[in-house]
Amino acid sequence: MKIVVCIKQVPDTAEVRINPETNTLVRDGVPSIINPYDLHALEAALQIKEKIGGTVTAITMGPPQAEDALREAIAMGVDDAVLLTDRAFAGSDTWATAYTLARAVSRIGYDLILCGKQAIDGDTAQVGPEMAEFLDIPHIAYVKAIDDINDRVIRVKRMMEEGYDVVEADLPVLLTVVKEINEPRLPSLKGKMRAKKAEIRRLGFKDLETDEHLVGLQGSPTQVKNIFAPEMKKDRKVLKGTPEEVVEQLITVLKEMKCL
Repeated sequence: MKIVVCIKQVPDTAEVRINPETNTLVRDGVPSIINPYDLHALEAALQIKEKIGGTVTAITMGPPQAEDALREAIAMGVDDAVLLTDRAFAGSDTWATAYTLARAVSRIGYDLILCGKQAIDGDTAQVGPEMAEFLDIPHIAYVKAIDDINDRVIRVKRMMEEGYDVVEADLPVLLTVVKEINEPRLPSLKGKMRAKKAEIRRLGFKDLETDEHLVGLQGSPTQVKNIFAPEMKKDRKVLKGTPEEVVEQLITVLKEMKCL
């Protein structure tokens, strides 16, 4: 069983700042972490490996410093790690990111691909499903439990608004997982020592053998024009009383604001 886990290094949300002049995220000097949802994908992959055997490869696309995220994944128990890094990949939107990852995953080989449901810095939840489309394989989103898996078939619970669906799919397949699926393990001391010495494979644009107009900014049909922080307002009202009284007060306030 060849399991590939896609992870992303993201800014720690507690330290996110926005440049008021450029309206872009300030990344210099901001601590980076593995996207929290991707930690659950890593744990799910490791549990499958422990249950039925196989190998787990972590892959990420980003600048050279994204190697730190891969070393953390190795410390958790991942067998191999691949970093997609090249100036040609800069400026990728979700479409170009998914395409680039799909090309790399095809080169690596896979039976099962796991992703976190979304990244906390973009919150689009698009890359995983888009990868599946590029690879022409089925995908199951919002997986909260893996009930059974063998080398041919997987059966999972997919989270829905009012419960869950039980879904079965043939392999290969791509899953995006939610935090309810497990509790990620902490890196072990032995794992940290192995991670320090581990060789991180690097793949660039030329390794993927693709058209330069399909990756990076050139290959991105969408672009971020600006990012801004919500305006801070100081006028706050605290409504007190029974639920019925609070509702009446709220209706009055909304009418005064001409929202009703």
